[in-house]
Amino acid sequence: MSADDEALREVYAGILDRAPEHAFEPTLDRVVEVCDLLGRPQDAYRVVHVTGTNGKTSTARMVDALLREHGLRTGRFTSPHLSSVTERVVVDGEPVSAERFVELWQDVAPYVHMVDQRSLAAGGPRMSFFEVLTVMALAAFADAPVDVAVVEVGMGGLWDATNVVTADVAVLTPVSRDHERWLGHDLVDIAGEKAGIIKDGSVVVLAEQTEEVDGVVLAAAAEHGSRVLREGVDLEVVQRHVAVGGQVLDLRTSGGLYTGVLLPLHGAHQAHNALLALSSVEALLRDGGALAGDVVEAAFGSVTSPGRLEVVRSSPTVLVDAAHNPAGIEALVVAVEEAFAFTRLVGVVAVMEDKDAEQILAGLEPLVDEVVVTRSASARSLDVEDLERVAVEVFGEDRVHRAERVDEAVARAVELAEGGNSGALTGAGVLVTGSVVLAGEVRVLMGR
Repeated sequence: MSADDEALREVYAGILDRAPEHAFEPTLDRVVEVCDLLGRPQDAYRVVHVTGTNGKTSTARMVDALLREHGLRTGRFTSPHLSSVTERVVVDGEPVSAERFVELWQDVAPYVHMVDQRSLAAGGPRMSFFEVLTVMALAAFADAPVDVAVVEVGMGGLWDATNVVTADVAVLTPVSRDHERWLGHDLVDIAGEKAGIIKDGSVVVLAEQTEEVDGVVLAAAAEHGSRVLREGVDLEVVQRHVAVGGQVLDLRTSGGLYTGVLLPLHGAHQAHNALLALSSVEALLRDGGALAGDVVEAAFGSVTSPGRLEVVRSSPTVLVDAAHNPAGIEALVVAVEEAFAFTRLVGVVAVMEDKDAEQILAGLEPLVDEVVVTRSASARSLDVEDLERVAVEVFGEDRVHRAERVDEAVARAVELAEGGNSGALTGAGVLVTGSVVLAGEVRVLMGR
C-alpha cells in the first residue's frame, strides 16, 4: 500500500467513525455553517441536483458526460461508492486521487471541528459521515474550479446534506418506496421530501411518476415558480431497439427529436435516465433548446455505469447490478430478460437489514433458477441465516443455497450455473444483486 493510499485509509476511517450516512436528521444547520465558514463554495458554479428513488447515479453520469462533451469543466458527487470513497467526488470525469481526497479533508477539517464543537456544546451531534463528504465535494468543485456540479442526493432531498446547493435544474427520477425507516411509507410523504430540492426559479425535469407523486411535485414547482418538463408530456422515449452492447434510442424533448442515439447500457430504465439527462442539459445550456446531435451521440456513446447490469466475467457470464429495492429489481429483471438469453441463471443476493428482502427476492424469483444468499462486508447487511429463511419462503428449500462469504457465494453460483459440467454451459449465467456494497465487492473480486 502506497503512502497516499495509507493516508486515505486513515482519513476515511476517521470520517467513517461519525454517524453513518443512513442516519437521517432533519436539519441542514451544520452543513450550512461549515459552508459559510468556507465562503459558500456551493455558490461558485451552476448545479444540476438529482433526486429520486432509482436511477440517480446513472442519470448523473449521463448529465456529466453531456456537459463535458460541451467543453465544460464538471464536478460530480454521487453515493454510495462501489470500491473506493474517492469515486464519490469526481472532477472532469475522473475520481479525485487518494492524495487529493486527503488534501480536501485537511482543507475542511478545521471548520468541521469548529462546527462539531459548537454542536456538541449545544447538546447536538458531530457532523455525520455524509455531511462531511458533502462539504468536501462542494469545496473540491469550487477549488477546481468547475463550471457545473452534478450533485446526487444521498437520501430524500429536503433535509439531505446536499440541499445546501441552489439547483439551476432539479431532476426527479422515478419515486417509489425506499429508506422507509427515515422517509416514511406514504408515497406522498416521500415525494414531499424529494421535491424539497426544488428552488425558486429552477427548472424541474420530472420522470414519469404515479399520480400522487406528480401532484406533490407539481405543487412544489408552482410554489417556487419553477418550469416543469414532464416525461409523458414534454419528453418521451419514442422508440428503442436492443443493440450489441446496449440500445439505440429515439428521444423527444422540448428541444426536438433525437434519433438513432446509441447508449451502451442495457434496460428500458437506462433509456428513460438518458431522456432525463438530455432534457436537463438542454434546460441548463439552451433554455430548453436542442443540443447538437453529434455532441449528444458522442456523449452518450461514452457513458458507463459501473455496477449497473455490468458484465464482469464471461464463461459463464457474471452480471453485477446494484439494485437494492423492489422497484430497482423490477427494472433489472425486465432488462436481463430483454438483453440476455440465459438458459440457466443463478442469483447471488445480499440485502441490507433495512430493506424489503422478501420483495427483493420475490422480484427475482421468476428470473433465476436458484439463488445463493450471502452477506456483504457492511455491518448493516442482513444475517445470512435470516436471509436464507426469507429466501426459502419465496423460492422453496431446493432452490436456495447459502454461503457466509461473498467469494464462496460467487464460486457456488458459478458451479450451479454450469450445472456441474466441467466446461461452461452455453447460456449459463450468474446475477449478483441486492446491495450496492455487494456489487462493489464482487467487482473487486473480478478485478474491476
